[in-house]
Amino acid sequence: MATGQQATQPANPPSTLPWNAFRHRSFTVVWLATVVSNVGTWMYNAASGWLMTSLDTDPLSVSLVQVASSLPMFLLALPAGALADIVDKRRFLILTEIVVTLVAAASAVLVWLGLMKPPVLLLFTFLLGAGAAFTAPAWQSVVPSLVPRQDLAAAVASNGVGVNISRAIGPALGGVIIGGMGIAAPFWLNALSNFGVIGALWWWRPPISGGHALPAERLTSALVVGLRHAWYNPHLRATLIRAASFFFFASTYWALLPLVARNQIAGGPALYGILLGAIGAGAVGGAFGLPWMKATLGPDRLVALGTVGTAISLVLFGFARESVIALVACLIAGVSWILVLATLNVSAQVSLPDWVRGRGLAMFVTVFFGAMAAGSVIWGQVASVAGLPAAHFIAAAGALIGIVLSWSWKLQGGAEIDLTPSMHWPVPVLTIDAEPDRGPVLVTVEYHINPERRRAFLTALQVLGQQRRRDGAYAWDIFEDAAQKGRFLETFLVASWLEHLRQHERVTNADRVVQDVVRQYDAEAEPKVTHFVAAGLGSEGSDG
Repeated sequence: MATGQQATQPANPPSTLPWNAFRHRSFTVVWLATVVSNVGTWMYNAASGWLMTSLDTDPLSVSLVQVASSLPMFLLALPAGALADIVDKRRFLILTEIVVTLVAAASAVLVWLGLMKPPVLLLFTFLLGAGAAFTAPAWQSVVPSLVPRQDLAAAVASNGVGVNISRAIGPALGGVIIGGMGIAAPFWLNALSNFGVIGALWWWRPPISGGHALPAERLTSALVVGLRHAWYNPHLRATLIRAASFFFFASTYWALLPLVARNQIAGGPALYGILLGAIGAGAVGGAFGLPWMKATLGPDRLVALGTVGTAISLVLFGFARESVIALVACLIAGVSWILVLATLNVSAQVSLPDWVRGRGLAMFVTVFFGAMAAGSVIWGQVASVAGLPAAHFIAAAGALIGIVLSWSWKLQGGAEIDLTPSMHWPVPVLTIDAEPDRGPVLVTVEYHINPERRRAFLTALQVLGQQRRRDGAYAWDIFEDAAQKGRFLETFLVASWLEHLRQHERVTNADRVVQDVVRQYDAEAEPKVTHFVAAGLGSEGSDG
């Protein structure tokens, strides 16, 4: 790879206006296909939630529909994210979407024949959620392949608009279709809506990357490395904490809205569809105001504003006895939802280098839907014990408290961090045969510094240690020579020689800046780097 090209910043400034992403044909085609598919998904969600209120009216049972939809994301997103980083994303998405289409068709057959029971409905909802879980990291990680870096924020915002257009159309359309064509019709349309996505993926040809000679990571190793990266990536960790504090409380109205519509307001499926559609309509409107609000408030205040709006909507849901109040609550909830979701998604995207993007976004999806699943169970139980209004009021108070408790975790607002590979580490010199799987590998870096600068040097080196761990090291430390002042030895361990070679490809331009700061303290300008490979029984050489 050409180092100079990768180190260069984009010539155009980052764009956050959603429509700027539609300048790119591939993005437009895939976007349209996913909107159609998502309309089908939201019709299914509305129909399944309403069907459950007919099969079992207990609030906990109804909330379990949301749990069955969200739980697969929590359970499966991490392995799906690892797969997204090590397999061909396009082929993986095509195969998974075909399987999802078959499962959706099977659920439609059972509803059509009148054989659907509560446990079976939850099972099919879980299976469709599993399909979404397997595809979510891959879908998010292909976005940078559809648009250039400067339009990434615009593409994320456009995807949010697309999801919420489908959320506005799908439930309302589903409610109308249920009334006119029967409960099975939305299930059939959901299955048919996936054909467009399969066709768009078949048509799309991702850009050919420079590639590298190293083999793909193994699934287990990829999972471990991805989890380690997330733990030592402070920007991603902050995003995950803020996501958990919001989605846990926002899950309340998603889980309980069918009961608000049916029991609290005494409405029918059309009203439920309209209320879900109002959430989507509010989100679409919020997306168009998102660039201005983000530029004015910044990501942290924008998420706080969205959380306050969600708390207001929860209070209104608690008081709603008329459809007008519930409609206003849904509009506010939709605007607030897109403000928070789009901001958190961008923060996660720009916190991740390409090599771990699928796994990092899978962590975001896991926290997102884990909080939604846990919240749905808890708020359903609270509603069963204390009633629907109390559940909404308590969740509103919790959301406001969450703003205060999570405020110190700061979000990333744009593409200011250059996470393109720097490729500035020299290729290690070998005089022995080091098989790719041989390890562990001990890397040492020797520094000679002015003793008076010891504290500042160690502070800078701690930041570098975080980077070593993010890029694959499972142990890191710094040692000081007891006999010679100013002599330090940095050490880190990597699982294998192949994993260390991957480290060379993972170092970003942002990492290089930190390394340059550390090297300024070294009196010899260039620290001495040494590689040691574990000497096992199979290594060369003999005694005597």
